[in-house]
Amino acid sequence: MNIMNQRTERRGIHLDQSELLCKKGCGYYGNTAWQGLCSKCWREENQRERQKQIQEDWALAEKLQREEEAAYASRHQKPPQSQPAITPFSKFEERKTKEKSSKVNTVTKFFTPSSKTPPKKDNAFDAQSTPSPSSSSSRHSSADTDNTTREFIDFLKPLKSGREIFKQCRAFTESMVYKREMGADELSECVQDFYQNLSDRLQIQFKGSTEHVEAVMDAVEKYMMTRLYKEVFCPETTDDEKKDLAIQKRIRALHWVTIEMLCVPVDEEIPEVSDSVVKAITDVIEMDSKHVPKHKLGCITRCSKHIFNAIKISKKEAASADDFLPTLIYIVLKANPPRLQSNIQYITRFCNPSRLMTGEDGYYFTNLCCAVAFIEKLDGQSLNLSTEEFELYMSGQASPHWPQAAGASTCSPSSSALTQVHKRLDLLTGLGERQDRVIEKARQLESDLIDWTDEVEQKVQSALESFPPDIPNPATASTSASAIDSDNVENELLPPPLQPQVFAG
Repeated sequence: MNIMNQRTERRGIHLDQSELLCKKGCGYYGNTAWQGLCSKCWREENQRERQKQIQEDWALAEKLQREEEAAYASRHQKPPQSQPAITPFSKFEERKTKEKSSKVNTVTKFFTPSSKTPPKKDNAFDAQSTPSPSSSSSRHSSADTDNTTREFIDFLKPLKSGREIFKQCRAFTESMVYKREMGADELSECVQDFYQNLSDRLQIQFKGSTEHVEAVMDAVEKYMMTRLYKEVFCPETTDDEKKDLAIQKRIRALHWVTIEMLCVPVDEEIPEVSDSVVKAITDVIEMDSKHVPKHKLGCITRCSKHIFNAIKISKKEAASADDFLPTLIYIVLKANPPRLQSNIQYITRFCNPSRLMTGEDGYYFTNLCCAVAFIEKLDGQSLNLSTEEFELYMSGQASPHWPQAAGASTCSPSSSALTQVHKRLDLLTGLGERQDRVIEKARQLESDLIDWTDEVEQKVQSALESFPPDIPNPATASTSASAIDSDNVENELLPPPLQPQVFAG
């Protein structure tokens, strides 16, 4: 199937804006990781499912307990007659001794310092200004963590309840370090519950001032997630790393996808557009180097704004949402960002939920999730290719040929640039062939000149041998000279020539 002959039949990648919103109809942005729900509806749904599961577990536990009690009663209803009466009592004493020993050991453990017990501190600001001797703080004693802590303390000092907020955040982060064996969903639930409870208290304190609440929550998120990053990013209890490798392999296999196939309205021949594309790729790659969810979202937002700028310059008009998503997919395919799924999951689990539900950060992040989902499900029909062509391209046995794309109409201004590139490559190939022919003919001319020179020398030698030159004898020549002057009698009357004389000086 000819790709470009059907280009006019394609409408490109289209995503209705309603598909970005929560399926519950609450008006917030949804997320594929939450089955199309927003964070608020997802938590409510998850809590209902969890409550239902807890009730079912309780019912099952009570049923098993009743069955165990019935079985125990049936076994001990008629004790054996042959067994001495002292034996059950001795067993009872033995069991009682074990229970007593167990209780003593348990009480001893409560009062014995444990390496897993976080140290207790009284002075919140002063204690945190210096590194803690605990093992957890030693792991998080980097310069970045220390600077974040100092910035958080300085931010909270003007607040009336700043000391209390800091104590709660510090206690929560220290307790989270020892919950690494929990699943990622449980860790996310703990963090989100903390965010929600703190946000509710701040709403009362600031009397509904959203700006002040968001500012404090941003500082709380930065402090907490900088300290917890190593513990909660791509945890071992998840398959995030496996998903990262799968999406990277998928994007590498799609390296042949062209800008025309996605109907991306971007002309990279324009320097400003090319610069915006490079910046967008750089921003989405830089996302992996950030530790705070807000900063990762900032990279996605900057990338998206560069995309809108590139589209605006190319089309010379404002970009639409239908133009943005295909271009975002193209940028992701070109960038192949590291640990893409882990970063998306990290933002989804631990970002301030209000930022994902509304605002430009939430909008751009939702589009990125849609772009990744599109790449994972990309098939031949999405690119207007037959199944056979798509499989050949994916396997590397074939690749799209530019002559097919050059002779047909395209839906992107950059097709002319691609055509010029291919024409110049063809011209270079033709020049190379012409150069080879010139070199071959020059060598032939050199050989012909050598043969001609040899032939001329042979002919000259043959002519000299056939017609030898007549060279006169010297004696005969002198006689002839004297014969010439023999008739001149006056010459004999000439005086003799002068002889040189030597004077003594």
